[in-house]
Amino acid sequence: MSLLDRVEAALDTIRPYLLTDGGNVSVDEITSDNVVKLKLLGACGSCPMSIMTLKAGIEEAIKKAVPEITAVEAINLTDIDDPNAVLPENLR
Repeated sequence: MSLLDRVEAALDTIRPYLLTDGGNVSVDEITSDNVVKLKLLGACGSCPMSIMTLKAGIEEAIKKAVPEITAVEAINLTDIDDPNAVLPENLR
């Protein structure tokens, strides 16, 4: 099974939750250093919780299923690089 197939299989485990809220993701590319670049679709593209969903849900599921993946990035989520963004590890 290819790396892309394994990433897609990992995404398929969480897609039902994304779809329930009107969102989805698609793999744009997997870089040579094993970074998955995703497009956030539908409600995921504008949801204020997208950063948390990406880091705590999507990235965790992919890395658990495909350990050689080093990072997961959303190519259409500019706030992900915002130093003031509320990431799961910063929630209290």
